[in-house]
Amino acid sequence: MQRLTTAEARKKDAREKIELGGLIVKAGLRYEKRALLLGLLIEAEKRIKGDEAERSRLIAIGAEAFGNDSE
Repeated sequence: MQRLTTAEARKKDAREKIELGGLIVKAGLRYEKRALLLGLLIEAEKRIKGDEAERSRLIAIGAEAFGNDSE
């Protein structure tokens, strides 16, 4: 039983990583260096920490990009 649970957890983890990679592609950053991508994410985390207006602004940008999937 433990092995099944571990296998399911690994599948879930793999799926999540694939989805996160898809976000990088959707943002047009597929060919950027990994160090740049990590820097962007770290900087974004710092910017949204405690700044609800910035967080809301970025959520709106992302939601609009998801809404334009058909384009």
